[in-house]
Amino acid sequence: MQKLFRESGHLAARHELDRLSPTSAITVSLATRRQLVDLVAIARREIPGVNGSEPGLAQFLRDDPESIFAFERAGKLLGGIAFLYLNCRGHDALLLDDIDLKNPGREFLARPDEEVSAIYVWALAGYGRAVAGLGNVAEYLRKPRFFNADYFAQPSTPAGRDLLNAIGFTPIPSYQPDLWRYERPWNRLPPNLPASNISARSFADARHQTAILD
Repeated sequence: MQKLFRESGHLAARHELDRLSPTSAITVSLATRRQLVDLVAIARREIPGVNGSEPGLAQFLRDDPESIFAFERAGKLLGGIAFLYLNCRGHDALLLDDIDLKNPGREFLARPDEEVSAIYVWALAGYGRAVAGLGNVAEYLRKPRFFNADYFAQPSTPAGRDLLNAIGFTPIPSYQPDLWRYERPWNRLPPNLPASNISARSFADARHQTAILD
């Protein structure tokens, strides 16, 4: 299910991810183990070439119960979204293309009791109005553990690019190919302090130096 997005007309206009309104039309909740087989089946049915598996998703849940969300409507499973919650080391590795995003090492992932440094959209698969549940997920990810973490993603299809663009992601320079970022509104620099001409490696090095100084 890595790096997959499903086309949807429900977000045709551009909307800030953190300003999407939660919806009551879709029930969004943390995924349970019993839902994983169906989530994999949805991804395989909706998107050709999916190589995710139920054991792989089960490992995600064991490592971090907040890493997968399920979308339901009237009791019917519509799809889901899975994230990698990266710690500072994982954040740097993402920018420098030093992480296997299909099978990331535990040293790159935030512990369930640890503040998250970066949120990587590992997979989004669904059909119908599933994408409307993104507002509910965004609301959940404004909890203190996730509040300061920007989102990152790599679209694999034109529809994926359209979706990222619609919810405020933009491509950024990095060693990681075709990496897009959604910068949380409260993390953005003031207009008079542009961040141009800063390379991904220099950014990662600066983060490393800050960690040493702290």
